[in-house]
Amino acid sequence: MTVVIAVLLSLTSVLFVGARAWKNGADRTACILNIRNVQQSVRSYQDIYGYTPGGMPYAENGTQDIAAHMYAKGYITTVQMSAIQGGDTCPGGGSYLRSHPDVFPPVGRLYLECSLSASDNHSPEDNLEW
Repeated sequence: MTVVIAVLLSLTSVLFVGARAWKNGADRTACILNIRNVQQSVRSYQDIYGYTPGGMPYAENGTQDIAAHMYAKGYITTVQMSAIQGGDTCPGGGSYLRSHPDVFPPVGRLYLECSLSASDNHSPEDNLEW
């Protein structure tokens, strides 16, 4: 009976470890997809309005904040805007950061990054085509 209980406990612990790894992977994927969607929105906005990488947008409604421009024109959702401004956290519990809200990032750089990118690898490996 003791052996059966020990085997069941070991199998249960393996199940919990596997479930935790699955959740961490799903959180990482959701975070990267959020970053990707915002990056593609920024690049689309930049291309449509003729801005150059490293440049700044014209002031509209008293601001040069790229996210505010995209939100006002419907390029990003309310949820994405909240994440960009720090209101929503990444699925893994980190926060989204942007170093220059009013500058289009150079090619190969992200407009939005996750605070967990160094520890939990919440950053895409290849983002040159975004």
